[in-house]
Amino acid sequence: MPESLLAPGAVLALWTLIMLFWMAATRFSAMAKAGVDINTAPPGGRGVDLEGALPPATNWKSHNYTHLLEQPTLFYAVIVFLHLSGGSTDLTRGLAWAYVVLRIVHSLWQATVNRIPLRFGIFLLSTLCLFALSALAVIATLG
Repeated sequence: MPESLLAPGAVLALWTLIMLFWMAATRFSAMAKAGVDINTAPPGGRGVDLEGALPPATNWKSHNYTHLLEQPTLFYAVIVFLHLSGGSTDLTRGLAWAYVVLRIVHSLWQATVNRIPLRFGIFLLSTLCLFALSALAVIATLG
C-alpha cells in the first residue's frame, strides 16, 4: 500500500473521470438511437432532461457520476485534513483505500446491475469508512 494518504484521493478523482467518459459514451450512443439531437435542444437543457428519453441503464451511469461528485467531496477534504495534521497512519490509509474500493464497486454495480439493496449496502459500508476517517481527522486536528 502506498505511504501517501493522498493516493486514494487521486485514484478516486481518476475513477470519477473514467465514469464521466463512460457516461458520455453510452449517453451519446443512446441519444443517437433515440433520435435525440443536441443541436435542436432548447437553450438551458440539462442532462436530467434526458431521463425520459433514454433507457434507464444509460441514465444509471449519469446518476453514478453525480454521486461521485457528492459524498466523495467530503472524502477529499478529510484526507487532506489528515495528511496536513499528521494523521496519515496505517489505519487511515487502510480506511481511505477501503472507501475508494467500495466507491468503485458501487459505481460498477450502479452502472450495470443497479439492484438497490446491495447498492445501498456498499454505500453504507463506504459511508462508515468515511465516518471513521472523519472522526480520526477531528482527533488529528485537535491533538
